[in-house]
Amino acid sequence: MKILFVGDASNMHNCLAQALRDLGHSAVVASNGSHWMNTHRDIDLKRGPGKLGAVKYVLDLLRALPQMRDFDVVETCGHIFLDLKPKKVRWVFDWLKSYNRSIVLGALGTDYFYYTACHDGKTYRYSDYMVGDKPSPYSLSEEYQAKHEDNWKLDFMREHSEHVLNNVDGAISCLWEYQACYEPLVGDKIVYGGIPIDTRNVEPTILDKEPEKVKFFIGIQRDRNILKGTDLLLEAARRTVDRYPNKCELKVVESVPYEEYIGLQRASHVLLDQLYSYTPATNALLAMARGLVAVSGAEPEYYDLIGEQENRPIINVSPIVEGDIDAKLEWIVCNKHLLPGLSRCSRQFVEKHNDSQVVAKRHIDFYNRILEQK
Repeated sequence: MKILFVGDASNMHNCLAQALRDLGHSAVVASNGSHWMNTHRDIDLKRGPGKLGAVKYVLDLLRALPQMRDFDVVETCGHIFLDLKPKKVRWVFDWLKSYNRSIVLGALGTDYFYYTACHDGKTYRYSDYMVGDKPSPYSLSEEYQAKHEDNWKLDFMREHSEHVLNNVDGAISCLWEYQACYEPLVGDKIVYGGIPIDTRNVEPTILDKEPEKVKFFIGIQRDRNILKGTDLLLEAARRTVDRYPNKCELKVVESVPYEEYIGLQRASHVLLDQLYSYTPATNALLAMARGLVAVSGAEPEYYDLIGEQENRPIINVSPIVEGDIDAKLEWIVCNKHLLPGLSRCSRQFVEKHNDSQVVAKRHIDFYNRILEQK
């Protein structure tokens, strides 16, 4: 099978493409390298700054289009899969649909439908934008206003998203959140794929005995700090260390090279990841593959979706339960003898549910189903 991925997010499509190649398929990635991550791509579609960068980007795209035809499946990275305004993205979308056998929406990231679901008061109990019936800290922040996030609700965004959704052959989600958003809209045209992790190239350091002190680890991304609730996790972690200085410590990392980040993470026991998520995402899954215990999103809806009733090693924290973060971190410190077991279970969990070849096979099954209907 010949597969083209257009756009990437957190190396997801690049990782998936490699797994597909290992399974005997042909896979090509055309992307901007996930912006600052600069991940591998076969067709470089990175946009430079200013007007000159915009002109060069369009020319690069036009030169690349002949290489982006005659595929069995094209999978996009969300609705805005290029660094262009929706009107121009729509033109490329229609071109890709015309010159390839099928086109699939990768349901990931923010779009009109996800933004709407976050605000409808029934799809989620909480999200990046709402906590219960109140705006989240992110929605009230200067960061939100600066990024014009509310543009998602405008008519031109709705029209673009509806055009894409009405014309794809199917959609595949990477998180429970997107599955819950899209199922009411497209029914069985969407399946859950998950986030791929190349576990064969992630060497685990499984905790083999109870540590003297629990080593908490948190990575700060300034532009996503409030969005992901890292600020609240950090405050709670500092309170926990103040209460139990002889039983735990905290490593805070901000803006360091990736290899250094990984080295510092590997020397830790517990990763503090996200607050407003129902599902562990790439950062948490990579840490779990290394044998760390993740404090992140892992609601019952997610476990039910993947059919996991026994191995539930993620420490789920809720933004709607007062004092929940502090209580969960205190539980970890007071039950640190359980960390070796949770470390082993974390690695096993990722191998079972998110290994890149496991995720790739889900995609292949879905692609085959779509192609059979052509």
